[in-house]
Amino acid sequence: MKRGKAYAKINLALVVGPLRSDGTHELVTVLQRLDLADGIELEPATALTVEGFDDDTLVRRALEALASAAGVEPRWRVRIDKRIPVAAGIGGGSSDAACALTLANAELPGPVSAPTLHAIAAAIGADVPFFLREGAQLATGDGTDLEAVDLPTDYVVVLAVPESERKESTGAVYRTFDERNGAAGFDERRAALLGALNGVEHARDLAHLPLNDLASSPLAAELDGLGAFRADVTGAGPAVYGLFEHAADAERAVAVMSRAGTTWLAQPV
Repeated sequence: MKRGKAYAKINLALVVGPLRSDGTHELVTVLQRLDLADGIELEPATALTVEGFDDDTLVRRALEALASAAGVEPRWRVRIDKRIPVAAGIGGGSSDAACALTLANAELPGPVSAPTLHAIAAAIGADVPFFLREGAQLATGDGTDLEAVDLPTDYVVVLAVPESERKESTGAVYRTFDERNGAAGFDERRAALLGALNGVEHARDLAHLPLNDLASSPLAAELDGLGAFRADVTGAGPAVYGLFEHAADAERAVAVMSRAGTTWLAQPV
């Protein structure tokens, strides 16, 4: 049996542009992995089964696509130990799929190449290729064109998922973005993100990255008030994160924010 960790992520910045010809949106985002993780177990089986998370679709689709590319039958048993909140904007399903792909590919008699694995992941979801890599990444195009970036990790992350906020589908969030003409000024915002990213030397410099184009939350202002040097919504939401220099401040923020929903302390990895 093979075991792996499927890590969560936050978008340290998310700039969204116009619709592309393939129906996705042009975007520029900075993705950072966190140590909050699901556990994934994979072993050979007589047929493909996914246990532990009844709502899974991405792991199954990913492994079926991998088997097809490798010319084999998808004969694996996967168990997901779910710790990452579902549909919160922190990539749990995408990360599960990427971890399962990595584990299953290593078990193949003839593993597929890294470019093929990337293509399989990109066809499953825009965030999936990110989780095949280590470290922070700058994602462009439809989100699957990745470039490693060297960012500081000497901070603590407070994650909060509000209980009172209804999670909209990612498609609905993008439709609202289009209806308000959110893509206007994309080139300028893209340039601002890249300029700020180039200037990051210390953790506090992450505060200069532009805020999320897709979503906002009053909880971000609360985290600011509790001492976060950067706070924002991640992905299409509703999860909100705050970056703190000191663990004691982050722990106090968790205690306060817990009244609004479920909270976690995490470290960037």
